[in-house]
Amino acid sequence: MLFLCDGTSSILIQTSGLENTTGKQDFSSVLPEVEKAINEADFLCVDTEFSGLHASSSFHISSLDTPEERYHKLRKGSSDFLVFQVGLCTFCYIEEDKKYEAKPFNFYVFPKPYSRAAPDCRFLCQSSSIDFLASQGFDFNKVFKEGIPFITSTQESELRDLMEERHKQYKQFSSPAFVTPDSGAEAVTTKGPINVPEEHKDFIEGICKSVEEFLEKDGEENLSLPPCNGFVRKLIYQTVRQRFQSGVHLGAKTDEKKQRYIQVTRIKTEDEMKMKEQEKQSAELAELEEAVGFTKVIRLISQSGKLMVGHNMFMDLVHLLNRFCSQLPENYQEFKAMAKCVFPKILDTKLMANTAPCKDLLPSSVLGDLLNHINCKPFKPPEIVIPENFPQYKLDDSNLHEAAYDAYITGICFTAMSNFLGGLQNPPLPNVLPDATIIKPFTNKLFLMRISDIPYLDLAGDDVLPSRDHVFHVTFPKEWKAPDLYQLFSPFGNVYITWLDDVSAFVSLYKKDQSATVMSTLCKRDTRYKIMTYELFKNGLPDKESRKRPHSAESMEEEPKKKKPLNVE
Repeated sequence: MLFLCDGTSSILIQTSGLENTTGKQDFSSVLPEVEKAINEADFLCVDTEFSGLHASSSFHISSLDTPEERYHKLRKGSSDFLVFQVGLCTFCYIEEDKKYEAKPFNFYVFPKPYSRAAPDCRFLCQSSSIDFLASQGFDFNKVFKEGIPFITSTQESELRDLMEERHKQYKQFSSPAFVTPDSGAEAVTTKGPINVPEEHKDFIEGICKSVEEFLEKDGEENLSLPPCNGFVRKLIYQTVRQRFQSGVHLGAKTDEKKQRYIQVTRIKTEDEMKMKEQEKQSAELAELEEAVGFTKVIRLISQSGKLMVGHNMFMDLVHLLNRFCSQLPENYQEFKAMAKCVFPKILDTKLMANTAPCKDLLPSSVLGDLLNHINCKPFKPPEIVIPENFPQYKLDDSNLHEAAYDAYITGICFTAMSNFLGGLQNPPLPNVLPDATIIKPFTNKLFLMRISDIPYLDLAGDDVLPSRDHVFHVTFPKEWKAPDLYQLFSPFGNVYITWLDDVSAFVSLYKKDQSATVMSTLCKRDTRYKIMTYELFKNGLPDKESRKRPHSAESMEEEPKKKKPLNVE
């Protein structure tokens, strides 16, 4: 046991030092335990690690993004970058012991194509993200070598349709001699003579001679032919089956070097041929099930309907939906509907930490800092135990940014903040469970990073869109710098600059009451700049990609703005 105490509160955890990693080799044996943990849980916590964050400088997040604009930026990133690791931690409250049982799972994931018909994923890596993961001890070899495969539900349906069509074609003909291997939707049937190109005749004849010698000798049940390309395998399949009729069964195989070859099996009866073909079809179905891989975990979470908790989880949600469910819709409202359908109940602890009264007591909402803060009064962290057969974590920085650990401490922070809010009720609630009324104001709302005047993205309703009458769009000569804009707006006090590209920016007034006079004062003839209101720019001009300046170029402090409070009373 390890008992952490700072003199005011404590967290009880069990320790054993076991490694918490699941790869493709042990995924099938771990999956039933994952399903059991999800079914028993009161709530689930998730976290992910990616190959990158921002697709290009044009898609950097801005303090003036609307929720819809932020979605489109994250949507672009989710299509370009890959999820490398997913952490899941389930929490079950044990009433008689007044403590939580936590079960953490850490999954390395990688979308390896299992067949020629399966998707062959292309993705980007962002050097800063890779460097950051490496600095945290991330094991990239486990991602690429041992990562659990996955495909989206949409891709799975398409592959199943192709497979069913191929199996239907086999049943359509009296003999499997007429169906070519590995042909998917382009399966070809033929009953006529095989036209073998001149350059392949000697090779095909040599193959037929090897098969003939194999059939004449007793002993070996299988003959592996030399690896070759798909077209030559097709010629082999058609020629051998035509010459030897029902005496052999041919099946495509893959060797350790990922080279495709044909295996010849001795067949004595038609029933044996049918049995071999059924075995082949069963193996294909098993391969597809394996390719679905980690998507099964996401499916279990979705089907459970349990509250899914994350920290600053907008990006996590977008990636989980896009990589394991279906391609994200371009329409923002359709995204909301999709998210609500797949994950009916979502909660973001970053939003809880940035909402009063928690906000007034938490100096930082960064996850590692938040864990330290909730270990002090007036917060009281929960007592948590982890079963002995599960990997354990020490509550220190050594495991930060491992997905399962981050999911685990997210759950600790969630329960501590929930119980704090419960203690403010009349009468006080000693333990607040996920279905409590006090939690509902935070459900299905996502925190928006760096946006001070929009409190959250609302998945279940309309977003809060504030007035931005104090914001102006300015175009100017390329040689202009921040001091030029400060000088231009000097009559109106301090300003905050959000660069769009080398010749345009948003300028926000610190003194909002000065907004009404900006246009009449600065809009003059024969000026080197052009000014329009934020509303006119957003409604009157199409979006365009821009070359964003570094964040360091955004100057002056932004005016403190009050967010619309959530009703947690």
